[in-house]
Amino acid sequence: MARHELTVLRVLLVSTALAGSALADPPIIDETSLREDRLTPGLYPAAPVPDKFAVPNEPGHPPFEVDWSIGLKGSYSNGTSGERFITTLNPAVSAIHQGVRTDLVLEGAAELARDTDGTLGATALDLDVSGTTRIDRDTTASGGASLSLSRDLPSAPGLDPVIIEPPLSVTGSINGGIDRQLGKFNLGLDGTIARTVYGPTRRSDTGVTDNSSQNVWEGDASLRLGLQATPIIEVFAEAGLGRDWYDQAGAGGTKADATSRTLRAGLAGQWNGLVSASASIGVGHHDFDDGSLSDITTRLYDASITYSPDPTLNLSAALATTVEPTGTDSTGTARVAHTATARFDYTVNSWLRLRASADWARSWLEGSAETEQRHGAGLGADYKVNAHTAVSADYGYAHRDNSASGVRESHTVSLGVTVRR
Repeated sequence: MARHELTVLRVLLVSTALAGSALADPPIIDETSLREDRLTPGLYPAAPVPDKFAVPNEPGHPPFEVDWSIGLKGSYSNGTSGERFITTLNPAVSAIHQGVRTDLVLEGAAELARDTDGTLGATALDLDVSGTTRIDRDTTASGGASLSLSRDLPSAPGLDPVIIEPPLSVTGSINGGIDRQLGKFNLGLDGTIARTVYGPTRRSDTGVTDNSSQNVWEGDASLRLGLQATPIIEVFAEAGLGRDWYDQAGAGGTKADATSRTLRAGLAGQWNGLVSASASIGVGHHDFDDGSLSDITTRLYDASITYSPDPTLNLSAALATTVEPTGTDSTGTARVAHTATARFDYTVNSWLRLRASADWARSWLEGSAETEQRHGAGLGADYKVNAHTAVSADYGYAHRDNSASGVRESHTVSLGVTVRR
């Protein structure tokens, strides 16, 4: 095509875009200015907004998008503790508000179970509220609160057979954090306060065990500083400080109040939305107030990786080390645990999704000779009958080797149906 013809074509295109104003100058697009405008608070949302939240401030548009579901599942287990059949009802509700600067999420879920002997009860209840707000172009604040209640069924796989009535556990927590970008540096500060209360345990060998000595307040704070070494790789260091306050002394007459300190360093990266990974190594020190208790020093290993080459496939794995309170029915001072998990999700088509998981854990109780090792695996599939109904099938294997109570394992098969809004 001749140079004169190309010039005529450009003129025609510009004239059409200007709706016939042939005498006007062609618009000059300043790409740098557009990028800066997009980061200006109040002009654009911080992230792409789904269609259903596209116009949250229009008259008549509800401030929250409410969703709910209810599931019914039957599970058959066969293991060391014998056979059992459990029926569970799982209602859940969520409300989401996505605004220009602030996002809010409210979630609630419960599990109601009917045991083999006909016993009815609530085995789990979770209520959560969380929010995120963009203060300015470089600063984001987040916070939340949660309340959870849980109680195992006496016939739960892996539970010690001598436990006739497991304890009720109630945990409430409040958390908050702020993230600030300073050039190539990322600074984050997070804090959590939690309260956990335990009910008594009824056992066939020793009667009723009072777990009130394990009731605890926990406070944790962490400071994280990262350097964006490349557009993909971030180098970071993190320091943590924690405190445990117990209500009263344990069976040995000592309180396990302690101050914990952690320091770790590592790498984190994200490549093109396909792979995200992080790995860190550090040291943790658990310092008991009571001089008669031996302090705990341990290495901390943490790593995770997620691979999502397309929306249909998701692979993830994680490794973590924790030092935490022992929980109920225990004589130790603290539990040190190493855990590893892996998950796989694959959407075959619009109506079928496949799932798989595996986990491994090794833990020991400081101040006690008790150790424990667990591993398990699971397979599952979800079949979407229509836009509101799905059927699921699952198989799970669990193995637990505890030095105090022996080896227990179980195989569980379950089938369920879930109806969604």
